Amino acid sequence: MTDTVQLLVRGEIVTMDDARTVVGDGAVAVAGEVIVAIGPYETLRREHPDARIVGHADALVTPGYINAHQHLTGDRLVHSCIPDAIDSQEAIFGWAVPVHAAHTPDDDELSASLAAWEAASNGITTIVEAGTVANPERVAAAAERIGMRLRVARWGWDVDGAPFAAPSDEVVDRQRELLDRYPRGGLVEAGVSLVGHDLMSDELAVAASALARERNAGLTFHMSPTSSDAAAYIARTGRRPLVHLEQLGVLGPHVLVGHGVHLDEAEIECVLASGTAIASCPWAYLRLAQGFLAANRHDELLRRGGHLALGCDAENAGDAVDVLRAATLFAGMVRDRAVDPYAFTAHDALALATIGGARAIGLGDRVGSIEVGKQADIVVHDTRGPQFVPRSTDPVLQLMWASDGRSVNDVVIAGREVIRDRRCVTIDVDAMRKEALERRDFLLGRRARSHD
Repeated sequence: MTDTVQLLVRGEIVTMDDARTVVGDGAVAVAGEVIVAIGPYETLRREHPDARIVGHADALVTPGYINAHQHLTGDRLVHSCIPDAIDSQEAIFGWAVPVHAAHTPDDDELSASLAAWEAASNGITTIVEAGTVANPERVAAAAERIGMRLRVARWGWDVDGAPFAAPSDEVVDRQRELLDRYPRGGLVEAGVSLVGHDLMSDELAVAASALARERNAGLTFHMSPTSSDAAAYIARTGRRPLVHLEQLGVLGPHVLVGHGVHLDEAEIECVLASGTAIASCPWAYLRLAQGFLAANRHDELLRRGGHLALGCDAENAGDAVDVLRAATLFAGMVRDRAVDPYAFTAHDALALATIGGARAIGLGDRVGSIEVGKQADIVVHDTRGPQFVPRSTDPVLQLMWASDGRSVNDVVIAGREVIRDRRCVTIDVDAMRKEALERRDFLLGRRARSHD
């Protein structure tokens, strides 16, 4: 850490601290990677006359947004090419898995770069990769180049005949190697990941959880976006998935379950008792027609003291890498299903996208709010667009219901400017566009030939 303040981020500061402090015409002073002061702009400007100014008096400044479940490779290179008139099994096994299997290491890096670019452009500063990366070192390189905070993961499953599958001990060894390479605390750190569903043996689930506990790392896996996982576990074990995993000792505060939509009361109780978190990806469930409106109990989990974060999933599902969009969708569905305007507000939605999400993934001490000593992950929204005219007396209400990630103008991650005046300043976007089109055509052609 350096004592020299290199940035002052100016605007109406929505800190998302415990008191939900808002500072009008304020500034956030950034030295090195961390926040060192928050206060009136004029005061901090006098104290740090040489600091670069990001934002302006009328800007809206928030913490960076947390994306707790994002597939960074595979689908991204066929972005919005996967039809919506198919079921989730066909979307995954007819499209996503074959596309992943055809990827080169270069494709993994390109795909991750594209996804991280979109994420940063929409104010996302932290991503938890969802566990389907064959070449994690290339994904990490993409995140480091762009400047994205990432928990990177490696593909993990021990089913026969599947791409990148291996025996359980080999899967765990691969996870351990990644933890050694990207230790906890860096801008890019490793987590332990499994594909999940009924695509992991009990032996693998237990060993992966033990490794995560041993290394103070997060473990994530997919479970129960539909009812099929419950049916498979009941047939195999006589118990529902999260009840079975709890009895094996897999669950705990180190675990982030991707989805967890179709859970019964016993599973909810296991999640709450163990401190396990859920990553909810509402756009994915709606695009794939997975029964979220009928079965989801994520808002109940929150009310009962559970940990919840938001995710954007993948291009066979959510299409847009925009946590604000997911947060307002989640809020609207909760309110409508409850027929209760008090059930979930714009302020609750912003908390879920920031400090609540950070705490759910185990990073609440570092990110998720604008506070002295935390990492300088900061978003500046441009309020000169029509959605902000006239300005509301409640900035959170206007941000959440009237806007989304497209109002993001500047993004700072770990003290580094990544988005400036709506442009990514850390990568060559035009070169990526050309390469992405070429790889899209190759991958779509490869898939078409394999299905002939």
